[in-house]
Amino acid sequence: MTPAVRAAEAAKIAFTLHRYEHDPDADSFGLEAAEKLDLSPNRIFKTLVARVDSNEFVFAVVPVTERLDLKKLAAAAGGKKADMADPTAAERATGYVVGGISPIGGRRRLHLFLDESALAFETVFVSAGQRGLQMELSPHDLIRLTGATTAAIAVR
Repeated sequence: MTPAVRAAEAAKIAFTLHRYEHDPDADSFGLEAAEKLDLSPNRIFKTLVARVDSNEFVFAVVPVTERLDLKKLAAAAGGKKADMADPTAAERATGYVVGGISPIGGRRRLHLFLDESALAFETVFVSAGQRGLQMELSPHDLIRLTGATTAAIAVR
């Protein structure tokens, strides 16, 4: 099992795993998951790694149908500027590979900013730590497990 699954189990968080066959040629990991799991893409959230003020790595978790607003992320984090982390740096910081980066159970605990749209759903889907594996859980459990801050960080 992945570190994300082990962390959720250890915290006694209710979740369901959903597996699908990942296509290495897929253009978007999240949209592929929505299609293969027959879900609304608004319920699937991608985990992005960014740097605030060029030093602190943070997670930004937004719907796969939306883009991250870096200015809003910086403001939510109390910083002036945010930039996307280089994929290699993101993998080093989290211990996960791009396309399978989970907001749960990473190598380092990064502050997590969850787009507030997640609160509209009873459950949301996030990567469970590998390509082709999604974890369905309550957004409130995700917040409790990760210490997330909710904010309007997606471009709609």
